[in-house]
Amino acid sequence: MILIKQKSDTIGAISSALCLIHCMATPFLFIAQSCAITCNQETQLWWQFMDYFFLMVSLYAIYQTTKKTSNNFIKPLLWISWLALLIIIINEKLEWFGLNNYLIYVPTIALILLHIYNLNYCKCSKMNAV
Repeated sequence: MILIKQKSDTIGAISSALCLIHCMATPFLFIAQSCAITCNQETQLWWQFMDYFFLMVSLYAIYQTTKKTSNNFIKPLLWISWLALLIIIINEKLEWFGLNNYLIYVPTIALILLHIYNLNYCKCSKMNAV
């Protein structure tokens, strides 16, 4: 558990990158599925729950990162990016607004870049590192 707390930026960047890959692979999954099973619009349940899995992992990574980062402007940017990702994913499921499908890449890439930036340039205080 201590390792996870100390490596929250790495976990956050990896989780966001996997989320990005998941988002990019979804259209190909639909194509493959439609070729295999004609006239079936349902996606695999485990594939749909991956969105929420990545959200929870990134939520934990952001929480740990914001507790220990020394750079104050990173904190709100991480939370805003995560909140935007949450809203886009919920909107995708509930179809509140007609948003472009590519919009999901913006907060996902922002989370990756913010975690990498924080990992490389923001040093944690020794008191909060554990």
